[in-house]
Amino acid sequence: MIRAYAFLLRPTARQAAALAACVEDHRQLYNAALAERREAYRRSRVSVRYGDQSAQLKDIRRADPDQGRWSFSSQQATLRRLDKAFAAFFGRVKAGQTPGYPRFKGAGWFDTVQWPKDGDGCRWDSIPDSGQTRVYLQGVGHIRVHAHRKVDGRVKTISVKREGRRWYAVLACDDVPAEPLTATGSAVGIDMGVASFLTTNDGVQVGNPRHLAASADRLAQAQRALARRRRGSNRRCKARAQVAALHAKVRRQRRDHAHKTALWLVRQHDVIAHEDLRIANMTRSARGTIGAPGVNVAAKAGLNRSVLDAGWGMFLAILSAKAESAGRTIIAVDPRNTSRTCPRCGHCAKENRVTQADFQCVRCAYSAHSDVVGASNVLRAGLARQAATAT
Repeated sequence: MIRAYAFLLRPTARQAAALAACVEDHRQLYNAALAERREAYRRSRVSVRYGDQSAQLKDIRRADPDQGRWSFSSQQATLRRLDKAFAAFFGRVKAGQTPGYPRFKGAGWFDTVQWPKDGDGCRWDSIPDSGQTRVYLQGVGHIRVHAHRKVDGRVKTISVKREGRRWYAVLACDDVPAEPLTATGSAVGIDMGVASFLTTNDGVQVGNPRHLAASADRLAQAQRALARRRRGSNRRCKARAQVAALHAKVRRQRRDHAHKTALWLVRQHDVIAHEDLRIANMTRSARGTIGAPGVNVAAKAGLNRSVLDAGWGMFLAILSAKAESAGRTIIAVDPRNTSRTCPRCGHCAKENRVTQADFQCVRCAYSAHSDVVGASNVLRAGLARQAATAT
C-alpha cells in the first residue's frame, strides 16, 4: 500500500527562516516558468514543455546563487507541478469544462515544496543515533521532527508544507504493510446527513459536531478585526494569521472526528456500504429561475455551508484508506431514491418521505426514520453489487 504520514517540524529560528526562503525561491521559479510559457505562446504560438524548462535549470542555478543553494530535484518537482497544472487545464478544455488557466502564485498561495526521492537533497531520520528524529533538507540542515508515530514502508517522497506559523513534513511511503483486522461477519450501510453526521441501517446515529458553526463567533470577530487593519501593516499580518489559525483549528477538529468515526466503523464491520456522493454538484449555488431570480439562494447557501462543514469528502477518503489497511470492503452505491424507497415492499415515491426525518410508505404503511431507511437501502444495494461482482 501507499500511505502518507504528516509530522510537525520543530525548526530553530534560523531553520524557519531558511524554510521560508526555500518556499519563496521555489515560488519565484514557478512564476518564472509560467511567464516563459505564456510569453512563448503569445509571441510565436510555441508550447514550452517540462523537458525544455528542466534543461535550463543548470544555467539558472549557475546564474542565480539563491536558486543554486536548493536541491536540483526539488526544483524539478516544482516545474512538474506547473506541468501538471497545464495538463489539467488542457484536460478541462478538451472535456468542455470551465478551463481555469494556471495562475501566478502570490506570496500566500505557494506553501509546499517536494523532494521526489529520499536521499536526493533530503533524508528522513538523517541522524538515527541522536535519540531524536530529524529530517535533512539541502540548504536548511537537520530539522527536529515531532515523530508521534512509527513510519512503515519505504519513504519515497518528502514534502515540506507551511500552515500559518507551523511547518509540517509529509512523507509518501511505498510498500506499507496492511494490518488486517479480525473478521466480524457484520455488514453496515451508512447514510450521510447534516442533522446527523451519519446514520447506520441499525439505527445508530453519529452526531454532527458542526465545528465551523461552533467557531463562527470567534471567526467573525477575527475577520472584523482583519478588515479594520491597514493593508501592508504588521497588525494586519497578525490579524490574518489569527484568522488562519482559527480555520486551521476547525480543519484539525474536522479531520480528528473523521478519523475516529472511520476507525469505529472499520473495527465493527467487514463490509461498509455508503452513498457515492457528488459533493461538488450538491454544493453548487442556487441561481433561481428567470421568473424569480435568486429564489432560495440564502437557504441553499446555508445548506452548502453545513454540507462542507460536515466534511463528507474527507471522511469518505479516510474511511477508504482505513478499510484498505484493515482488509475491509468499501462499496459505493448510487444515492438516488435511497430515502424514498420502502425497504419492506420496494415502493418508491416522493410521498413516502413525509418530512425530513419521517418515512412512511404509502403502499404498505411501513414507517421509520428516513435516515435509517436510506442506510438500509444503501446496504441492500451494496450487498447486491458485491454479489454481482463476485459472480
